[in-house]
Amino acid sequence: MTDSGAGMSDPIDSGEAAAGTAPFETTESIAEEVRDEIRLGHVQDDVSHVLEERFEEAGIRARPEEVDDLAEEIEKDVSS
Repeated sequence: MTDSGAGMSDPIDSGEAAAGTAPFETTESIAEEVRDEIRLGHVQDDVSHVLEERFEEAGIRARPEEVDDLAEEIEKDVSS
């Protein structure tokens, strides 16, 4: 098996890519998209909920605690 993300460490298990997922998304790319959308005022929902939905769409499995920690980090980053 070839590791296409060599050199990139991701604390959340990405598992297998979901069928029909266009570009390969990582937790980092999804987090950056959510940050940008928050800054633009496009995210009104709970950040944890948004991340959970995006991870599910991308076929990324993450423990709720990991999602909450990442959501908290994003919220702090965007508010500063």
